[in-house]
Amino acid sequence: MPTVATDALLEEIQELIREREQDGVAGLAERVGPAEWAALVPRLDPSEVAVLLQWLPDEEIPELLEELDPHEAAAILRTLSRQEAATLLAGMDPDDAADVVENLTDPEVSQILVRMDPDEADEIRRLSDFEPDSAGGIMTPEFVAVTTDATADSAIAAIRGLVGSAETVDYVYVVDAERHLIGVLSLYRLMLSPGATPVTSLIAPTTVRVRASADRETAANLLTERNLLAIPVVDDEDHLLGIITQDDVADVLEAEATEDIERLGGSQPLNVPYRLSSVSLLVRKRIGWLLLLFIAEAYTGSVLRAFSTELESAVALSFFIPLLIGTGGNIGSQTVTLIVRAMALNEVGLRDVGWIVWKELRVGLIMGLVMAVVALGRAQLLGVGTNVGLVVAVTILAISLWSATVAAVLPLTLRRLRIDPAVVSAPLITTLVDGTGLIIYFEIAKVLLRI
Repeated sequence: MPTVATDALLEEIQELIREREQDGVAGLAERVGPAEWAALVPRLDPSEVAVLLQWLPDEEIPELLEELDPHEAAAILRTLSRQEAATLLAGMDPDDAADVVENLTDPEVSQILVRMDPDEADEIRRLSDFEPDSAGGIMTPEFVAVTTDATADSAIAAIRGLVGSAETVDYVYVVDAERHLIGVLSLYRLMLSPGATPVTSLIAPTTVRVRASADRETAANLLTERNLLAIPVVDDEDHLLGIITQDDVADVLEAEATEDIERLGGSQPLNVPYRLSSVSLLVRKRIGWLLLLFIAEAYTGSVLRAFSTELESAVALSFFIPLLIGTGGNIGSQTVTLIVRAMALNEVGLRDVGWIVWKELRVGLIMGLVMAVVALGRAQLLGVGTNVGLVVAVTILAISLWSATVAAVLPLTLRRLRIDPAVVSAPLITTLVDGTGLIIYFEIAKVLLRI
């Protein structure tokens, strides 16, 4: 949600553009960083963005594009001449430029890259060849590497020569003549070593690496779990291709979290910012799940019809149907959300299903008892009689236990079946529990009310 400060800054920028105050925008650029500009640009009209790009200092625009979502950055490049677009891409980090290029059409890419330095264009093409969701798709080729015959002095000289162009100089990678990754040096140890020390004697005992074809989320989790500043990316023959840094990982984890949240809401991931999503795209991403849930919900009506005799015998039972199915759905949604998130963080797996169910059963029991007491009081207020109140209270307790159990087991089972557990959305759990909850309700009513 935009902050008050962001809203105030947006109004200030829009006012400066309306008043044609170019100097005022230039003054803002001295105190507003790329990340702040990136938060503001999507909220401006296209005409305002065009003016802003003309007035901002040239060196700041590539940094702004790097902070934007690649879809939004590509949309901006389309409004510029091919030469202007080429100049901006050349000023961006290669990995960020490749992400933007992937959101342009092939003719657009060809027309832009042909106007760039051939080496820079080839680098962007190579990065674009990797799948966007792979480790190769988020790596940067800008790193510091030395050969096995280098010394500490020559490694430090290599760092000095690449400061400003390398993504990070915290690590120096050691490769052989064929660029196979041999090991990694920390900058700290390198600076403390005598100048003539061979780098091979300074290599870390273990060198964590990731294949370019690996899933980007795997690479992100590996980097964060090991508390690294960067992780090298290699091909199947162990040739060093690039590195993934912490800023790349932050973007990946945010994107993956967004996808999980969208799935939990019963929608397929948009893969584009909501602001840029069209009505037709939103419909396509959501209608499939909605139809599935709609059809699945139909069995609730079948349950009601099957127990129509019981409803006629005790009309008061119908008063509590929304309360009961809502309670089951809410408990199931809460449990699913916690379990899916724990699975995403690798905190739990199928081997833990026993203690997970035992824990959630205890939680469901306590919550069910609390809500059963409240439901009993509600039944007394409605004047439906003690017997009906008892049926409702017992049913709430039973549904609480049932919902907690189903929601705890289902995500783990789906992962075992190689189905993304995030698709076990809250709406799906709610739909599943609705019908089964009604069956539990009416069966308890038949026993306790003898109908």
